Amino acid sequence: MALFDLFRTRRSAAPEDLAHFLQAQGAYVAQKTVLDYCRVKSGRNEKRYFTDEDFLQALHHCRWQVYFAALSDVTALVEAHLRPYLAGDESILAETLVAMHADALHREPPPDEERPSAEVARDILPRHLAELQMAPPLPAHRLPLLAEPVLFATLPIHAEQRKGESLAIRGALRFQIVTTQQELERRFDATALALQLVAARMGRAG
Repeated sequence: MALFDLFRTRRSAAPEDLAHFLQAQGAYVAQKTVLDYCRVKSGRNEKRYFTDEDFLQALHHCRWQVYFAALSDVTALVEAHLRPYLAGDESILAETLVAMHADALHREPPPDEERPSAEVARDILPRHLAELQMAPPLPAHRLPLLAEPVLFATLPIHAEQRKGESLAIRGALRFQIVTTQQELERRFDATALALQLVAARMGRAG
């Protein structure tokens, strides 16, 4: 066996690994995008901002809201990545990912005040995936992002203080989605994973 093979990470085909990836990556995209912007924007006043109760409350709300949307975006990204390997079984793929998305929302229950938004995100996803499946799969740099309007609506930095920064904020979010696609490709064997997802779904249906 070549030395390279000893250290190469075997790509996963396990549905449970994909379920973990969805939740972890959705959280990462939200946290990284929101916190990086807020820290850069606060600059030398970071300590004052991040100890202010009003700011922290708004930040807490923003992180949850963006997480719900980012989790949906990561799910849509996975759907686009796996769909070419499941010609004829697109509906099974969508149903499987919708179930994983719902499970992710349950595994990390939101605070009571954020729960209605989590339920909305859960209910919207099936229609969102169905609409995406009406066209060819889109790569990460072209995928429409549900998290984008949510991010702009909830950032705990006043809109007046964000003038001229919209492109940079969108770019930061898009960058995290693109790197998520790269991580998805690195971690998973798409062909084998697609087959496992169908087999697991059909097994539950049987």
